[in-house]
Amino acid sequence: MSGHRIPAGIVNAREASAAFTLVRHRPAPELRPFVDHHWVLRWDLSGRPPHEQVVLPNLAVNVTFFRDAAGAFGPGKQPFRYVVRGADHGIGVRFRPGAFRAFLTGPVTMISGRSVPLTDLFAVAAGVTESVRNATDDFEMVRRCEELLLAKHPVLTAAAGTAIEAVETIAAEPAITRVGELSSRTGLSQRSLQRLFAEHVGTAPKWAIQVYRLNEAAARIAAEERPDYAELATVLGYSDQAHFIRDFRSVTGWAPTEYARLNRVQEQESRREQFPGGPGA
Repeated sequence: MSGHRIPAGIVNAREASAAFTLVRHRPAPELRPFVDHHWVLRWDLSGRPPHEQVVLPNLAVNVTFFRDAAGAFGPGKQPFRYVVRGADHGIGVRFRPGAFRAFLTGPVTMISGRSVPLTDLFAVAAGVTESVRNATDDFEMVRRCEELLLAKHPVLTAAAGTAIEAVETIAAEPAITRVGELSSRTGLSQRSLQRLFAEHVGTAPKWAIQVYRLNEAAARIAAEERPDYAELATVLGYSDQAHFIRDFRSVTGWAPTEYARLNRVQEQESRREQFPGGPGA
């Protein structure tokens, strides 16, 4: 489907772009049923303070190859935090929500809200992290990652395909704000959706809908100079602003006004760095 909402959820994107570079690469054709993209992170903060990056919750499983974070990170209900310091790099693989079940021995809920070492998932993972990190360029890193994934001989089952389609329906149709609406749209009962999402997505369908709605809200709040929270709540299908504020805090960890202030403060600090004397200089 086109026009998907993709909850990247990078908090303080302007500050992030000054701390590291992020480059995305398409997966090999045989992995596209499973993988959204590979992402390569590089940074050089030599002589500068460490940077803590916060990423809002989303539904994707990420497999990462970093010096201090090599593992599979399941979908969670709390923002993800990672500190970059010194000079280094790493690569991650972002899986399509619903597709990672092919790499596990049980439901995706077994890794929800936590990470597991690569050696728990891949028999040949020992030493792979260093070989990936020691690759000469991005494409060599990607190739080594894909060799590890393909060694599992993953198969996309019909049930997994149904789960992926259900998530993509949520992503493509902002009007879906309740599980009953998703049930009507997919033709699956609410109980079937609950079982399907637990097995293949790792979250409840209600939470999946919330993640897309509130990531969209966060993106709008960060982009607008003076967000209209009442209007935003209406656009997102909330009956009242209080309900929207409560849900936004539950997903992001901030109230909408706090999240807006966080982004405005960062923007102002960035401007001061560019014009140290202030507006009158």
